[in-house]
Amino acid sequence: MSIDDEAQEPLEPRVGPVPEDDPEFRPYRHPAAGWGAARSVTRFLLEERALVDGPRAIMRMNHENGGFDCPGCAWPDDTKGLHLDICENGIKHVTWEMTRKRVDRDFFAAHAVTELAGWSDYDLENQGRLTEPMVYDAASDHYVPISWKDAFELVGATLRGLDSPNRAAYYTSGRLGNEATFLYQLMARELGTNNLPDCSNMCHEASGRALQASLGTGKGTVDLKDWESADALFILGVNAASNAPRMLTALAEADRRGARIVHVNPLVEAAATRTIVPHEFTDMALFRTTRTSTLNLQPRIGGDMALLRGMAKAVLEKSASDPKALDVAFIDRHTAGFEEYRALCEATPWEELERQSGLSRDDILEAARVYGEADRSIVSWCLGLTQHEHGVDTVREIVNLLLLRGNLGREGAGPSPVRGHSNVQGNRTCGIDHRPTDAFLDRLADACGIDPPREHGLDTVRTIRAMRDGAVKVFVGMGGNFALAAPDTAATYAALRSCDLTVQVSTKLNRSHVVHGRAALILPCLGRTEKDHQRRGVQSTSVEDSMSMVHLSVGMKRPASPHLLSEPAIVAGMARAALPDSETPWDWYVEDYDRIRDTMAEALEGFEDFNRRVRLPLGFRIKQPARELVFLTPSGRAEFSSAALPDVVPEPGALALGTMRSHDQWNTTIYSDNDRYRGVKNLRTLVFMNRADMRERGIADMGPVDITSTAKDGSSRFLTGYTAIPYDIPRGCAAGYMPEMNVLCALGDYSTQSDQPIMKHLKVTVVPAVG
Repeated sequence: MSIDDEAQEPLEPRVGPVPEDDPEFRPYRHPAAGWGAARSVTRFLLEERALVDGPRAIMRMNHENGGFDCPGCAWPDDTKGLHLDICENGIKHVTWEMTRKRVDRDFFAAHAVTELAGWSDYDLENQGRLTEPMVYDAASDHYVPISWKDAFELVGATLRGLDSPNRAAYYTSGRLGNEATFLYQLMARELGTNNLPDCSNMCHEASGRALQASLGTGKGTVDLKDWESADALFILGVNAASNAPRMLTALAEADRRGARIVHVNPLVEAAATRTIVPHEFTDMALFRTTRTSTLNLQPRIGGDMALLRGMAKAVLEKSASDPKALDVAFIDRHTAGFEEYRALCEATPWEELERQSGLSRDDILEAARVYGEADRSIVSWCLGLTQHEHGVDTVREIVNLLLLRGNLGREGAGPSPVRGHSNVQGNRTCGIDHRPTDAFLDRLADACGIDPPREHGLDTVRTIRAMRDGAVKVFVGMGGNFALAAPDTAATYAALRSCDLTVQVSTKLNRSHVVHGRAALILPCLGRTEKDHQRRGVQSTSVEDSMSMVHLSVGMKRPASPHLLSEPAIVAGMARAALPDSETPWDWYVEDYDRIRDTMAEALEGFEDFNRRVRLPLGFRIKQPARELVFLTPSGRAEFSSAALPDVVPEPGALALGTMRSHDQWNTTIYSDNDRYRGVKNLRTLVFMNRADMRERGIADMGPVDITSTAKDGSSRFLTGYTAIPYDIPRGCAAGYMPEMNVLCALGDYSTQSDQPIMKHLKVTVVPAVG
């Protein structure tokens, strides 16, 4: 092992590839993106033998005319006609999908499921694309081929045989297109259930609930043009260089025009320093960097709410001598609850704000000064704020701060959540919601001629519990890798194995195929990059980005196998079999996706004239009432929140641990055991710690450690033989990678505010490894 001086046992085999060399750690001191990204992409294209297909895809990705939407992050497409609106991780994601490797019937004949369960998750996905539907044969412990007709009939017969439609759950990840999403939720509701758990239940549920309560909308109010005109950008809990790399362009442009950029994160990530944007060829040639931050603040894990309240307190204190510090006219005309919030801020001592945030008063005042001097401010955030017990309160505190200076309903200002996965926001818009409103269900009933259930369904955590306890017998997963993405790995595995039937609609082999129910189907679908041929020609699908823009995506490649079906076709096939008397024209919809969109235009508010508007350059933006200062709240105004400040200071001896992705990773897909932007090579089983915390515990640099988490119910979970890396992180805090560390998050460790697993705020102890 080497290190730069400056700077419960696993339930299943390791996630990433087996390292060929010893682990290394050397702090990263280079700009984000730039030549490092270019070298990484070139190496990846070489390894995947995609030197022709990769560049072709790059020229078609995120283009408004006949291109396909990147299946990676949900950052909006460039508004200025940029021809290379791409990033390192997007290219990797697309190339990983376009691999020439295939997982066919011969592969499954050669490898029993028990054997595959012993493979790493990297090795499972690295086998390539699935080619035909497969069914699990318990007698031989192998997946064997099954026709599409028989696969659909197995699903249909199982669903028809349930004594209640609520015995089934229908999960989706973020990459599902809008048209397939709409058909999927229509099928579930026509069957009679709102059991529609999704990945939002694990990531941005807190954002939606907070914004709905504060503003009457579950989404952010800004668009990319607002980012281009803001005077100050506050980026909280976001690792943009890895999770939304195209944000780097916006940050670089903001710095050049003189905007202030404040990053708030326990770790100073690469995106919070400087960058060389790869499509800016002159900068690349001259190695010329651009700042992406003017201020970096490192609160303790969970301390963001105290920082935000401290900023608000500073603004209110300044207003005593400077009336312009507050937008009094905006507050009087458009808000409710201001006086209660003012009193709360005044009553909160600075000493408590410092203690809970982990920042000094001077740090908080400096952030407040940046905010107060800016005429137009945007506050953006991601999972670093939402995956906490108090995630909803923290996001509402963001809105509180924005309301004080009228940073809403005007250009260059407002709240801007960063959705991390392509079309995760579109999934919710188009009906994947276990708690649908009556208004949504009324429109769906009128447009589709069904009588949808009104009882709320199960979210992700409650679905796992229900499967484990035998209340849910059938699990259908549209994309993703549920077995690895969900919390409490042992409980999730047990839940899936308790099902009568698990159905996984996927492009590649993953852990969810080898952790399955008594009966199991693998249904392979087209990828985003592939042409979707239906009876009336090549079809397009629509997606919604994180700023509510809806646009079309059209694949460019021949499908990996002639036996693949599109996601809408798979949903329709299951629906026909499960609902033999349905009057919904499932086959007719699949012939031409414009027909689906016409029905969506009737059923979904904001999708009127869908087919015409989605074909406009860059598509269309879904109307946001709060952007127009129309607040669909009980008071008809934007609501200040006066939540109590939580105590987030760890108990003596304990650490607050947050899970995160490495740079060479996308959700549960691991491309390598490296994390370039954090200086790590050949290692994923690690924990980043403050060096003083390590010394206090007798832990050596790169020394082996054991990690124990303590759940709300007092139970414990364990990881052994991890490597401790000294890192620039506040005392009392630690961090490591998901999905390996998901085992530490108990099923009961979810927020009572949002029902999200609290994967960014686990209570752990770390000690030198025994033996």
